[in-house]
Amino acid sequence: MTATSPRFIAYERVSTARQGQSGLGLEAQRNTIEAFAISRSADLLARFTEVESGRNPDRPELGKAIRLARLTGATLVIAKLDRLSRNAAFLLTLRDSGVKFLVCDMPEANDLTVGIMALVAEAEREAISRRTKEALAVAKARGVKLGNPNGAAALRRAGKGGGPLRAAVRGNADQHARDLEPILDDLARQGITSLRGIADELNARGMRTRRGGRWHVSNVRNLLVRLM
Repeated sequence: MTATSPRFIAYERVSTARQGQSGLGLEAQRNTIEAFAISRSADLLARFTEVESGRNPDRPELGKAIRLARLTGATLVIAKLDRLSRNAAFLLTLRDSGVKFLVCDMPEANDLTVGIMALVAEAEREAISRRTKEALAVAKARGVKLGNPNGAAALRRAGKGGGPLRAAVRGNADQHARDLEPILDDLARQGITSLRGIADELNARGMRTRRGGRWHVSNVRNLLVRLM
């Protein structure tokens, strides 16, 4: 790299401690940012990793990344905006930071686009909450027990109501994942981070999948992806 090479500061986020330790999702973000830096012949000055739930608006590592970018005149680089774009607090912090930023999967993003996305994220969160409550009420009226092994069949029988009921089931799956989050964090602190290890430990503790079954590698992978 030359003295005139662009300078980047990487910001990455993983949901919880287990992903920070296992590298799930993090490695892909790092590979994306590094490849992007190479494509722009840029120096990667620093890397900040936020190990935090997307529901938490506090982003201390993002603050550090922004401060360093401001001090050095470097560009803040984010691998993917898709999941982060659902968090209005993140988007507004990014928009109001006053630093240059680039998103690897959306290079055209700018202050205007992230501001619009923040408004959309707020509206979407409110709409999802409202639709979930309505769908749960419909499900209860139709006698559907969300999360039971026969739930899929019940949804198929729901006919035109299947759409909102399916949305309710997805909300139920998200809640089940959130209920398991503290247990997964505890496993991470014990050094249990492999998919097989997590599955074995959940089974040993008597934990069940949302459908009441035993845990396998595929279930754990889907659970971690849902919590990202």
